[in-house]
Amino acid sequence: MLKRKNFWRRVLHVLGLFVLLMVALAIYLVQVSKVPDPKVNDMSSLELQRSELSKGFYTLENNWFRKSKSGLYELYVEGDAYKRGVINGKLTRELVVRQEDHFTEQINKMVPSAFTRQYLKYFIGWFNRNLDKTITEEYRDEIFGISESASEKYKWLGSNYQRILNYHAAHDIGHALQNMALVGCTSFGTWDARSQDSTMIIGRNFDFYVGDKFAEDKIVAFFNPAQGYKFMTVTWGGFIGAVSGMNEKGITVTINAAKSSTPTGSATPVSLVAREILQYAKNIAEAIQIARSRKMFVSESFLVGSAADNKAVAIEKTPDDLDVYDPHKDFITCTNHFQSNGLSHIKSNIKQINESASAYRYNRLMELLNAGGRNTVQKTIDILRDQKGLRNADIGMGNEKAINQLIAHHSIVFEPQKLLVWVSTSPWQLGQYVAYDLKKVFALRGMKEDREISDSSLSIAADPFLLTPAYKKFEDFRKFKQQIADGGDINADSLVATNPEFYHAYVLAGDYLYKKKQFKKALYFYQQALTKVIATKKEKDHIVDQVQKLNQQLIP
Repeated sequence: MLKRKNFWRRVLHVLGLFVLLMVALAIYLVQVSKVPDPKVNDMSSLELQRSELSKGFYTLENNWFRKSKSGLYELYVEGDAYKRGVINGKLTRELVVRQEDHFTEQINKMVPSAFTRQYLKYFIGWFNRNLDKTITEEYRDEIFGISESASEKYKWLGSNYQRILNYHAAHDIGHALQNMALVGCTSFGTWDARSQDSTMIIGRNFDFYVGDKFAEDKIVAFFNPAQGYKFMTVTWGGFIGAVSGMNEKGITVTINAAKSSTPTGSATPVSLVAREILQYAKNIAEAIQIARSRKMFVSESFLVGSAADNKAVAIEKTPDDLDVYDPHKDFITCTNHFQSNGLSHIKSNIKQINESASAYRYNRLMELLNAGGRNTVQKTIDILRDQKGLRNADIGMGNEKAINQLIAHHSIVFEPQKLLVWVSTSPWQLGQYVAYDLKKVFALRGMKEDREISDSSLSIAADPFLLTPAYKKFEDFRKFKQQIADGGDINADSLVATNPEFYHAYVLAGDYLYKKKQFKKALYFYQQALTKVIATKKEKDHIVDQVQKLNQQLIP
């Protein structure tokens, strides 16, 4: 009896120590995840109030915000960092709040467990505990300013400043989780003999997907900072980084994710490195210098076009190294793997080439460029909208191996020497491309009446694909996919009929039927998936594993 009492006493002692350890760990995580607000000397801009001169058209001093007939929002902001952020937040307040709602809603779908989300909150807080120290004072102040307009209902996730700061690393975190198909962009440029009028043309698809709602409220933002150059970006509420943009000197920047190992701690978000290049570089040499000066925790290609240099290069950067891919030709192509001498042969890049959709998409891009003759803006957009595989094969709608994966947050085309930019309208890159002349927009400064600022004479019409039965079928395919995600019942044959050349339609059907324990029919759909063009090795491995498992289960 005495021995038994001693045993349970020791068990309780160990459990007590474990509970104390967990409590101590929780307290530690809470404390280290707290990020202090920046110290700003002049916060008088908080007293400023926007004016609504007509429905949906807001002004504040020289700054303004409106929604264009195209569906794109347009924003002009000037001044020093904190004031710029405050005014940005005040003008776009509804979008700042709505964007966080959409982002949080999508996270809840991706991570349905409340316990896991709570753990994730502290993990991200710990992971990003030094994030503010990796960001320049100017951008900390600007983010702090915009965070003043964030919603109070998410205080449980962290302070307004801490949350908005962390959202600036969302691309990097999504990039580190590439297997979730959050990131898979394509960009390219032509100049001299490759362009019809010899001037540079650069196009890109920003395939960053965190739900349909996240892409609803795109902002074409024009910044006139107190220091540096004027520039434009395509952005969203609460975000001051750059993923696609051009400055008044004809520098363009677009970012393409490359293969990264799992990061162990935060560093400067990719989007803020791109933003700094736009704001402070007038040529490629200065862009390289800025990229080299910043530590990043993921690998990325910055496709930088330069009117002054009359060419484009890819600045390729890992957490440890930097190299520059200069094709020494009159065109450049970039998907999601490195091409420079220094980084193309590293282990992670070779794995990316062999196992992801990047190399296939790159080859398709080259195929289209070589077949298209001298490039134009219209031809660039046609390439960005292309859904076919190599040799024009039908690989299904939404395939990651296609240049147009039908998930793009936005698509954009630049002519740096002319300071012209075309931005896609919904859905994805299928809607009209709206043209802006940066010289004319920045000449406006203040705007006291609501009017269109885009150049309608240069707009590019919507893709005729939108009017086809195929597009209607793709809409039906997405509805089926959502029904499965929501736990609903579907007809697997009807699902596959909406997108019969897309391997993932068969995988969805197979996975759905497997959960329903309809093993024989699930096996049939998995086998059919293996006859299609599959985007990644990981997905193919999943299909093969399921086939092997089901064959073993169905053997009498």
